Amino acid sequence: MNKKLIALAGGLLLPAFAGAADLDGATLGLGWGVPFAGILLSIALFPMLAPGIWHHHFGKITAVWTALFLLPFAAAFGLGHTGALVLHALFTEYIPFIVLLFALYTVSGGILVWGSLHASPRLNTLILAIGTALASIMGTTGAAMLLIRPLLRANEGRKRNVHVVVFFIFLVANVGGGLTPLGDPPLFLGFLKGVTFGWTFQHMLMPVLLLSALLLIIFYFLDRHMFAKEAKEGTLKPVDTSHDKPLKLHGKRNFWLLGGVVGAVLMSGLWKPGIAFELPGVHLELQNLLRDLALLLLAFVSLWITPKQVRAGNEFNWLPILEVGKLFAGIFITIAPVIAILRAGDHGALAGLVQTVSGPDGKPLDGMYFWMTGILSSFLDNAPTYLVFFNLASGDAAELMGPFASTLLAISMGAVFMGAMTYIGNAPNFMVKAIAEHRHVKMPGFFGYMLWSGAVLLPCFLLLTLVFFHF
Repeated sequence: MNKKLIALAGGLLLPAFAGAADLDGATLGLGWGVPFAGILLSIALFPMLAPGIWHHHFGKITAVWTALFLLPFAAAFGLGHTGALVLHALFTEYIPFIVLLFALYTVSGGILVWGSLHASPRLNTLILAIGTALASIMGTTGAAMLLIRPLLRANEGRKRNVHVVVFFIFLVANVGGGLTPLGDPPLFLGFLKGVTFGWTFQHMLMPVLLLSALLLIIFYFLDRHMFAKEAKEGTLKPVDTSHDKPLKLHGKRNFWLLGGVVGAVLMSGLWKPGIAFELPGVHLELQNLLRDLALLLLAFVSLWITPKQVRAGNEFNWLPILEVGKLFAGIFITIAPVIAILRAGDHGALAGLVQTVSGPDGKPLDGMYFWMTGILSSFLDNAPTYLVFFNLASGDAAELMGPFASTLLAISMGAVFMGAMTYIGNAPNFMVKAIAEHRHVKMPGFFGYMLWSGAVLLPCFLLLTLVFFHF
């Protein structure tokens, strides 16, 4: 009886389901997106309303929402199709995603910047600028993990230091990764689809420079205002330089391992041996398997060769990567029907949304591509969202780099830049938040962070629209 009820509930979610073997977004109702929305709302509300429950049970809460998707899905589509969907989500999306994050988190956590740093508007702005530049070389995760702890130590004890972490997320964890396919996952997917390394750098250079400059200027004057306010209130501690120690880098051998991470990622995009292994719903290519194995090996080598004192100096622990790992496992599974509906284009339940990116003559509206890719990247995973609009615009890399170059630029900018709008827009956002909270920074909740991003980033995005797309 219960099975029949579950099947009936699943059937109600399928207004035009015809027993398709593949996940056809045209047959799916929006109800299938409820568990995904549930995970997002849990991330937003639980830390605010029940922080103790969330801190101890966020993995279980995510698992419950995932089960609420899988049970009716299995009843409606069958266990075989459900298993194929889970395998596809895990092996082709989640595992490569979390393995790369794990490698970058582990290796960069073995590099310690140690010495006396005294916070000032100039120093803080300089650290943000360095991190922004490094993000396209070592990835947003690598750059964020390398510099967030020194920045927090420099600003330790300040009454007002939340804005420092928020702008760090904006710049180092997101905008800075826009210059190369190594910087951010959406651009790497474009690279795998045929978008050249040089095209990305050439076309994203001016948007990244303009947005970075705007944010650094805003941050400098905001931080200067905060320093003046703290000095007036008497809460700013006097700087004691009598025991200062020079800045030193420890764990430098990990830079070689970071080079190995970059090499492994590039290898998987450039080397195509044509060897693949098939599982239900999964097409595993040899170069990708070797990349993931190499990344794991590099991470374990880092753990082996890095002295314990170096990681202790970084207050290195596994909590941030565990939180990201558990939450995104549920997100990658429950997001599947939402992405399928978007891919269905004019035939899906979100047809109205998809139609906003094209004019009456069918030509792409670049400004709308920027905003729609960006808005969805703020709440969905920005890598598959990038692919959805990449395929919607043309799907052919040569054409998108040629006649539709401005459309590809819009998609790239939206996916990379607007990942900064929410904590879930890009995985490093969550990791930086977790590290900052571990260092007793009172980070804003989900909606509180969105107030920051809305007030600071949205006017900048409007300016970018006018400059690059003449909306």
